[in-house]
Amino acid sequence: MGKILPREFYRQDTRKVAEELLGKLLVRSIDGERLSGMIVETEAYRGFDDTASHAHKGPTERCKVMFGEAGFAYIYITYGLHNMLNVVTEKTWFPSAVLIRAIEPVEGIKMMAKVRKVKSVRDLTSGPGRVTKALMIDRELNGIDLTSGGEVWIEDTNSRIASALGGPAFRGGWSNGYKVLRSPRKGIDYADKSSRERKWRFYVKDNKFVSK
Repeated sequence: MGKILPREFYRQDTRKVAEELLGKLLVRSIDGERLSGMIVETEAYRGFDDTASHAHKGPTERCKVMFGEAGFAYIYITYGLHNMLNVVTEKTWFPSAVLIRAIEPVEGIKMMAKVRKVKSVRDLTSGPGRVTKALMIDRELNGIDLTSGGEVWIEDTNSRIASALGGPAFRGGWSNGYKVLRSPRKGIDYADKSSRERKWRFYVKDNKFVSK
C-alpha cells in the first residue's frame, strides 16, 4: 500500500497534476476489498476561460464542487448514463479539475470483470465511463475527500506494480522509458476553438488501456 496523495499535490497547476497523476494508483475500497488501477490517461479542465469546462460560467448545482477545496472528487453523469470521475485542483473559487480517463487494472480484476460483464481485461477500464463502472463509483461519492483514505483515494507509487496483462507495468515512475504524450481533449466539440486546441490530454504512450 502506497502513501495517499496529500492535498498539497492537488493544489498545484491543474496541467501539472494531470500529468503527474499518470502512474499513480486509483483505489476504491468496498467492504474491505481493494479495487485499483494505475492511471494512464487524464484530461485537465482549468479556469473561467476554458469553455470545455462545465464551470467556466460560474458555479451551478452540478459543478459547485469544482469551486471548492482541492483534493475532492467531482463526479457528474454524461449522456444520462456514464459517471465521470474528476479530482478538484488548485485554489478555491478557481474552477479546475482533472478527469480520470483510463486506468490499467491492478487489484480486484475479477470483481471488475463481473461488474462490467466483460471477459477481456483490455475492455475493463479503457475510458472514463468504464473506469467508474468497474470501480463502482457513482454520484453518491460526489464531493468525497480523496485525501482521507475513505472509499476512494489515489496513492503514490514508487515500487514495482504488476501489470494486468502480465509482467511489470511501472517501476518507480518513468525511469524505465515510459513516455507521456499530450493531445487535445476528447468530446469537447461544443467548446470554442482556443479551448479545443489546448493539448491538455495526457496519456502513457503505447499503453493498451488508453481510450481509443
